[in-house]
Amino acid sequence: MIQQEFANKAKTILEPDSNVIGLAVAGSWLTNELDEFSDLDLILVTKQKVSGEKNLMIDYAKRLGNFLSGFTGEHVGEPRVLICLFDNPLLHVDIKFLTLDEFHSRIETPMLLIDKDRQLERAINNSHAKFPYPDYQWIEDRFWTWTHYALVKIGRGEYLEAYDFMGFLRMVVFGPLLHIKNNNLPRGVRKVETDLESEDLVKLKLTIPSYDRQSLLDSLRNAVSLYRELRTELYANKVSFQGETDKKVMNYFDEIESRK
Repeated sequence: MIQQEFANKAKTILEPDSNVIGLAVAGSWLTNELDEFSDLDLILVTKQKVSGEKNLMIDYAKRLGNFLSGFTGEHVGEPRVLICLFDNPLLHVDIKFLTLDEFHSRIETPMLLIDKDRQLERAINNSHAKFPYPDYQWIEDRFWTWTHYALVKIGRGEYLEAYDFMGFLRMVVFGPLLHIKNNNLPRGVRKVETDLESEDLVKLKLTIPSYDRQSLLDSLRNAVSLYRELRTELYANKVSFQGETDKKVMNYFDEIESRK
């Protein structure tokens, strides 16, 4: 696989670097799910901090192959990651730049390619991987106001805004909750086509509208029904429901839907 060839080459290039403590690989590599469409997730651990200095991050990336372009990951909440595209072969590579202290905090346990003086191994043995799960109360506190937001956009005729907002709800609410229901990690809508029970996937697809007023309203109502099902199954007694807000928003829903 091209990802494995790239990682092995990176190991050879970076091992002599005195600033490099270790190199590890994460993501789909760990679950044996690499295919021709997979990116490569590398973690580069250094003595001196590299993240925060974009030019230094790019300098490291350029050493690894035919570098085309790269940018830092603020848009996904991770500025320490340089998102890169390499050529010959064309490959997406994410490089996370960490210090040894930062390496202790992780969402999964990576495979080590370079580990000088077994420092990364000791860090792994003295810490625990913790994948971030959604806060159910955080979702409940927002869901009904989000529903109202979608309704006012539909009411005003801003259909594209409402259409895009449904994608936000799938990424932030329905994808993660359905993954949890199906005993998967809550990775947004990643691999929902293969990792969800067929009935759950059908319900998720019912939240996808077309560019049409009634379709947008139907998909939003389906979204509300799906959310109610999921919170009943997952939330138990740990969440305070926004009952009054729910009622007022759904009354408004009926009002908007009655307008022609």
